[in-house]
Amino acid sequence: MELERLRRMASLFLSRKEFSGARGFVVDDGIALAVAVQACLPVLELGLRCYDAFVGIVMHADVVVARREVTDEDGIVHRYDEELAGEAMDGGPLMLSWADVLPDSDRDADGAAQAYNVVIHEFAHVLDMRDGVADGVPLLSDATARLAWLDVLMPAYDAFCERVVCGHDTVLDPYAAEAPDEFFAVASEAFFVTSRALKDEQPALYRLLGSYYRQDPAAY
Repeated sequence: MELERLRRMASLFLSRKEFSGARGFVVDDGIALAVAVQACLPVLELGLRCYDAFVGIVMHADVVVARREVTDEDGIVHRYDEELAGEAMDGGPLMLSWADVLPDSDRDADGAAQAYNVVIHEFAHVLDMRDGVADGVPLLSDATARLAWLDVLMPAYDAFCERVVCGHDTVLDPYAAEAPDEFFAVASEAFFVTSRALKDEQPALYRLLGSYYRQDPAAY
């Protein structure tokens, strides 16, 4: 039943979004479908309206090197290059690297499954930005629900950052320690990709995500 619903939703997704290839990359039906199915999984119970804020999806053959510029508190400008497997921008478009979307791209050198899915990650950012702010809190019903969310998310985030600093292993990629919005996106990946491991390691966080996505992937 869920698989058939996912198929129907993916078909609707494809009819509403516009794919384009960058630098000559050709987006065929198989590529578009692979993205659509993974993008629809998180919103299977929430509905495609969650993605109404954007239309365009730009596909690159491989990672993109983006030139970044930040100004520190002393007014000094720092410039650096950042490799991106994907990027979600408020209002779109959303960018993805096909090399990172490919099947088996979630395997490490030993073949072990990792909590990695660039499509779910970037679309989790889309969900996060629905309230106008990328802060690890998706659009919720009211201020009370937001406070309840933060009461779970922030202690989990702080504890995770401490584990990363101490060099402890975790089911979540250490990149999640960058900021609460990245923590939400990486945790969303784990929720769907390595759900049982996340539930065992961070049960409160798993329940929080389950209450939002209205799914329990660890059960199946």
